[in-house]
Amino acid sequence: MFNYTFHWRPALNALPQMLQGALVTLQIAVLSMVIGIAVGVVLSVFSSSRNKLLYGIYATWVEVARNTPALFQIYMAYFGLGQLGIRLDSFLALLVGITFNNAGYLAETFRGGLRAVPQTQTRAARSLGFNAYEAFTLIVLPQMFRAVFHPMTNQMVWAILMTSLGVVVGLNSDLTGVTQDLNVRTFRTFEYFAIAAVLYYLIAKVVTLGARLIAWRLFRY
Repeated sequence: MFNYTFHWRPALNALPQMLQGALVTLQIAVLSMVIGIAVGVVLSVFSSSRNKLLYGIYATWVEVARNTPALFQIYMAYFGLGQLGIRLDSFLALLVGITFNNAGYLAETFRGGLRAVPQTQTRAARSLGFNAYEAFTLIVLPQMFRAVFHPMTNQMVWAILMTSLGVVVGLNSDLTGVTQDLNVRTFRTFEYFAIAAVLYYLIAKVVTLGARLIAWRLFRY
């Protein structure tokens, strides 16, 4: 029989704390994307390398990142590296785990984006006096990022949602961690987690709408 009594006032009073946690969540997601994009670009370059070592790094990273649970990757960053004497706090372990996962997915996205850029673009740049590095960074990369902009947005949303896994390694400063602490103290599970779900939804929608606005401004022509 349904006899639960809702108490929204204490949950709403805790909203400032939860918003602080949301900022930490966004911070982790943004950092993981920035680092993941840099690593993903490097890995996508390795994917076309004839050097077996470089190609092996790309293939291993992508296979592990895409075919094992993100939770395992965070565990390995926190507990696994700790066994090897490399001790990371909860924040850094979560960041490393999500960045590893992001880089693996982004590397494949970027690999497809690079293939979408005609090779004639590189040849034209070289004919104009650009060296290989300049042709890649100034001509190829901008076109690649344009081609993969929307998949990158999806990956950003995924990174935001993955930050909730930080609670399993003791992170209590992000949105899920703050919500869990409030729940433990008050046992008002539904109210606190309902508000947290709304905040996650709003963050994801703001990111998605912001990305659409950026795409409209940058890619109108």
